[in-house]
Amino acid sequence: MIDQNSYSFWSISVTELLKNFQATLTGLTSEEAKNRLTNYGANRLKPQKRSDAFTLLIAQFKSPIILILLFATGLSLFLHNIVDASIILTIVVISGLLGFWQEHSATNAVEKLLAIVQITAAVFRDGNEKEIPVEEIVPGDIIMLNAGDIVPGDCILLESKDLFVDEAMLTGETFPVEKNISVLAAETSLAERTNAVWMGTHIVSGSAKALVILTGKNTEFGKVSERLKLKPQETEFEHGIRRFGYFLGEVTLILVVIIFAINVYLHRPVLESFLFSLALAVGLTPQLLPAIISINLAHGAKKMAQKKVIVKRLTSIENFGSMNVICSDKTGTLTEGTVQVESALDVNGAVNDRVFLVAYLNAFYQTGFTNPIDEAILRYRKIDMSGYRKQDEIPYDFLRKRLSIAVIKNNAHQMLTKGALTNILEVCSSVETKEGKVVDIASMKDTIQKHFEEFSKMGFRTLGIAYKNLPTESLINKSDEKEMTFLGFLTLFDPPKANITDTITRLKNLGVSLKIITGDNHLVAVSISKKMGLSDTKIITGPELRQMSDSALLRRVGTTDVFAEIEPNQKERIIVAFRKAGNVVGYLGDGINDASALHAADVGISVDTAADVAKEAADIVLLEKDLGVLIDGVREGRTTFANTLKYVFMATSANFGNMFSMAGVSLFIPFLPLLPKQILLTNLLTDFPEMAIATDSVDEQMIDYPRRWDIKAIRKFMITFGLVSSVFDYLTFGLLLLVLHANEGQFRTGWFLESVISASMIVLVIRSRKPFFKSKPGKYLLIATLSIAVITLIFPFTPLGKVFGFSPLTFSTYLLLLMIVLIYIVAAEITKRIFYKKVNI
Repeated sequence: MIDQNSYSFWSISVTELLKNFQATLTGLTSEEAKNRLTNYGANRLKPQKRSDAFTLLIAQFKSPIILILLFATGLSLFLHNIVDASIILTIVVISGLLGFWQEHSATNAVEKLLAIVQITAAVFRDGNEKEIPVEEIVPGDIIMLNAGDIVPGDCILLESKDLFVDEAMLTGETFPVEKNISVLAAETSLAERTNAVWMGTHIVSGSAKALVILTGKNTEFGKVSERLKLKPQETEFEHGIRRFGYFLGEVTLILVVIIFAINVYLHRPVLESFLFSLALAVGLTPQLLPAIISINLAHGAKKMAQKKVIVKRLTSIENFGSMNVICSDKTGTLTEGTVQVESALDVNGAVNDRVFLVAYLNAFYQTGFTNPIDEAILRYRKIDMSGYRKQDEIPYDFLRKRLSIAVIKNNAHQMLTKGALTNILEVCSSVETKEGKVVDIASMKDTIQKHFEEFSKMGFRTLGIAYKNLPTESLINKSDEKEMTFLGFLTLFDPPKANITDTITRLKNLGVSLKIITGDNHLVAVSISKKMGLSDTKIITGPELRQMSDSALLRRVGTTDVFAEIEPNQKERIIVAFRKAGNVVGYLGDGINDASALHAADVGISVDTAADVAKEAADIVLLEKDLGVLIDGVREGRTTFANTLKYVFMATSANFGNMFSMAGVSLFIPFLPLLPKQILLTNLLTDFPEMAIATDSVDEQMIDYPRRWDIKAIRKFMITFGLVSSVFDYLTFGLLLLVLHANEGQFRTGWFLESVISASMIVLVIRSRKPFFKSKPGKYLLIATLSIAVITLIFPFTPLGKVFGFSPLTFSTYLLLLMIVLIYIVAAEITKRIFYKKVNI
C-alpha cells in the first residue's frame, strides 16, 4: 500500500507509476479493486453518515432530558418504586421506538431516491470500460474523462486530447487550464502541475485517460476540506428550527427549575417532584421534532419523486417551497431543446452550400463535449466526407466562443472556424462575397450587422463561419485564429414549448417570477420572450452588467425579466443580487459553467442529463427538463413545509398550554395534578396523531404563494393559543375541584381526559386556516386523532388504567368535560380567525 501523504507523483514517469500501483492500461480486475477499496477506504471526503438501524435507535434516546429521566427512573427502581419506574421506562422506550420506526423508514426511502441521481465515473475494470459510483474509485484505477465530468481523484494523465480543466476551486485561477502529458519537477506548484488533474475540479473541454493516484481525504481537495471542515450552508428552514428549539429549551429549563424548587420548598417528596419536573420537561419539549421533520421531508421527497423531482438535500425542500424567483436559461426549459438549423447564408443573406459545408466539417471533426448545435448541423443534411482528413483542433471554450478545425483535401490545408458572430468577426480581416471575391471586412461590416439584427429579430440564433488557408500541414493553436476570412452565417432556432405560456402563468399564480438568463443576444431574447407571452420585457445585457455597480444592479434586478448576452461568470452575480434583494432564488442549470450559480442560489436545480459538475452542485435534480415538472415540485415542497409547520403549531399550542397549566396549578393544590407516569402517557398519546401529519392534506391557500419561516409569528401563535388552552385547563381544574369536589384520583383522571382529548381535537382545528368543518383532514390523521380520543375515554375503565392510577368517572362528569372540550374547540376556531387576520404566516 503506497504512502498517500508524501507522494510527488507529477515528478514520476507514467511507466514507473503504473509499476508502483501494479496497474495496467486495461485497468484493474474487479477483485483487486474490491481489495483496494477495503485498504484505502471509500472515495469520500468525510465518512458516510451512519444511518444503520442501531445508530438511529440510540439517537432517539440522546436528548439530555430523556437521559436525565432514565437516570431518575433508575433511582426510583433502586428505591423499590418498581411499578411506577417500569411504567415510565416503558413509555420512554415506546416513544423512542415510535420515532425510530418512522425515521428508519424515512432514511431508507431517501437513500433509494438518491441512488437515482448518483454521480458516476467511467473506469476500466476487467479490461472493459464501465460506469461506477465515484465512491468506488480506488488508487490504480484507469479512468476516462470527458467535458462536463468531475475528476474523481488526484490523477496523472496517460492520454490527453485538447484537455482544459477548471481548477478555480483549488487554485483560484479564473480561466480553464490546458493539460498535457509530461514529467515535472517535484517542487512544481499546484497551479503549474499541468500533467495532473485534481479531485473536485471539472473538465471544460477535451478528453483524457488518467491513472488515479490519490482518493478521498488524501487528495488536494480532501486536505483543503479537512482544514476548513466545510459544511453545507444552513438553510433558512434549518436556522428557524434551531432557533425554535433553543427558544423552547430555554422556556422548558426555566419552568422546570422553578417548579422543582417550589415543590421541594412545599415539602413534597424530592424524587417524585424531580420526576414530575422532568416529565413536564418531556411534555414541553418537542422531542419528536427531528423525527417529524425527517418523516415530513422524506414523505415530501417520495411524493416529489413521483412528480419526477429528486431531492438530493432534504432541507432544500423548504427553500424550494419558499422560492419566489426562478432563474433559467431558455434552452430546453422554455424551448423544445431540440436546436434546428434554419439555413446557411452568405454575407449577402443568400443560401450558400459552401457555408454549410464548412459548418458541417467543423461539427463532424470536433471531439470536445457533445452539444446541441453540432448535433443539429449533422442532423440537417449528410455530406460525403471522403477526401477530407482532420489535422488538428482548437476546442471550444467559453472565453473565445469559437471552435477551429484544421483539415486537408487535395493537398489544400485550411482552418475552419465557427462560433458566436461577434467572436468570429474579431478574428476576421476579410470577407468572401457571393461571387467568390475576397474583400476587406471594413466595407461589409454594416451589411453583416444589418443581417445579424434581422435574423435576431426573427428569433434565430446566429453563428459566424470563417476559414483561413494554411501554408503547410501543421498543428494549429489559438494564436492562429487571426486574419481569417468571413464566409457567412449559420442560423438556428429552438421553438418555444407548446404549453410554455400556460406554464409561465401557473408559475406566476404560485407567486414565482421567471427570470431568463441567456447567452443569446438581446434581440433573440426579446423575440423569444414575446413568443412566450412575456410582453414589455425589461432586459439587462452582459456588457451593461459589466459596467454596472453592485448597488445599481440591486436596484434594477427586481424589475428585469431577461438577462441577455450573459457570460458564464456573470450568472453568479445576478443570483447573489436577487438574494440580496430579499428573494428566495432557484437556479435551473445543466451546463458545465452553471456550477457556481447553482451553489450561489438558495435552491440549485439541475436535470438528470446534466453535466456531472452541475448535477453534483444541485440540491434538486429533475428527471425531465420541463418547467411543468418544476411547478409540481414547488407545490409538493410547499405541502411539506405546511405540514412541518402544523407540527410546530401543535407542539406550541395545546401541548404547551396543558403542561404550562399543570405546572401552575401544582403550586396551588396539595398534590401533584398528574403523576410523572401519567404526564408521559399524556405526551405519548398526543404524539400519535402528530406522526400522521406528513400524510395530511393541505389547503390550496397554503400552496398558492411562497411562505417563509417566521419565528416571531410562531412565538405569537404559541402565546395566543397556549393562553386559550390554559383558560380551559383552569376551567377544568375549577370544575373538578370546586363543583365536583374530586379527590386526587378523580382529579387526575378528569384532567388526563380533558388534556389528551383537547390536544388531539385541536389538531383538527389548527391544521387549517379554514373553519375545521370546511377543510378535510388526511385519512390517517383523522383515524389517529379519533382513535386516541376513544382510547382515552375508555382507558380509566381498563385494568391498565388502574396501574396508571386512574379511576372511572361518572357519566355526568364525562358530559361536563366533553362540554368544556367543545367550547374550547369553538373558542380556538374564533381565535384562529382573529389571529390570521392580524398575523401572516
